Amino acid sequence: MILRWIANEIKKKIGQVPAVALLGARQVGKTTLAKTIAKGIDSIYLDLEAPEDLFKLSDPGAFLKTQSDKLVILDEIQRVPDLFPVLRGLIDKNREQGRKSGQFLFLGSASMDLMRQTSESLAGRISYIQMGGLNVIETGCEPETIHKLWVKGGFPESFLADDDTMAMDWLEDLIRTYLERDLPQLGFHVPAIRMRRLWTMLAHLQGEPVNYSKLGTNLEIDGKTVSRYIDILSDLLLVRRLMPWHANVKKRLVKTPRYYIRDSGILHRLLGIDRYDTLLSNPILGKSWEGFVVENIHSVLPRRAETYFYRTAAGAEIDLVIKMPSSEIWAVEIKYGTAPKLGKHYSAICDDVGAVQKYVIYGGEDEFPVSNDITVISLPRFMKRLESY
Repeated sequence: MILRWIANEIKKKIGQVPAVALLGARQVGKTTLAKTIAKGIDSIYLDLEAPEDLFKLSDPGAFLKTQSDKLVILDEIQRVPDLFPVLRGLIDKNREQGRKSGQFLFLGSASMDLMRQTSESLAGRISYIQMGGLNVIETGCEPETIHKLWVKGGFPESFLADDDTMAMDWLEDLIRTYLERDLPQLGFHVPAIRMRRLWTMLAHLQGEPVNYSKLGTNLEIDGKTVSRYIDILSDLLLVRRLMPWHANVKKRLVKTPRYYIRDSGILHRLLGIDRYDTLLSNPILGKSWEGFVVENIHSVLPRRAETYFYRTAAGAEIDLVIKMPSSEIWAVEIKYGTAPKLGKHYSAICDDVGAVQKYVIYGGEDEFPVSNDITVISLPRFMKRLESY
């Protein structure tokens, strides 16, 4: 059992609000974590994909009233949208009786759809927490462990597989399950072969601007359909959309979002990379590391922090701009090498966005200044700095 960093935040929220929604991709560990948290609490777990549990909710109001003193965990909640008005009534009744927290924990794997459904019925009664794969703080900060996590990805079944071949076989099965079962069940009518091709194209374009029309031409569909398909992958928490910095600076800025395959293991499976030494010789190396770092950073960001990238039409860029809840700006450049080279104007580019903290995350283990205001730092050290923010 790997202790998940996000566990304490979930426990805290359960003690503050009536309902908590834990959002994450399939097989990322939501159910295991929820059951672990529930061990010390009077609770009941219902899997809404299981016919026997669905049958218990034939009359949801009557059944859930009998569980009013427990934490009710509802897995794959987005599959039963008609349940939300009933839950609202139960939450409001419990509030009248003095119980204001710890009533429901929802687990969902389709973020936007679930957030839309709950926001319509449970506004002011629910808090959302997003859960990613395993991160380097959870698995260990030794270089070998980081390399293993990077190659295999953060899905627990993949990371804990006995070898790289077993990990890649498991990831291939996961990809096929998403394409052939989950998409149709969630109401997305997309040909599996076409979606697989698009997913693979996005892998080749990891962290790069995306031309919807060009992708559409290759897929024999229009650009709007490509955009809709990417939205589906984003909704399923498989692709991260990073928006461009939008502050009013006196430069022409790139306005197209960047996309990252969120799990590095899925990225490598889509690209046919199955071992660390194979990755080291692949042209995707730098962008794969960049996506891996971006995802690890997002896993420990403070709530309400916002992230962007910055790139001018002339090519000046910052890989990650973090706007902290206090509005303080951190600029982060990501380099895989152990002797990273920075452009001579990097500090000035950071000043364009008003950055007060300037970092370069590299592939080494140390932390050291390279000028008066730029710090080169390892990924684990940077994440621990975010933890203590």
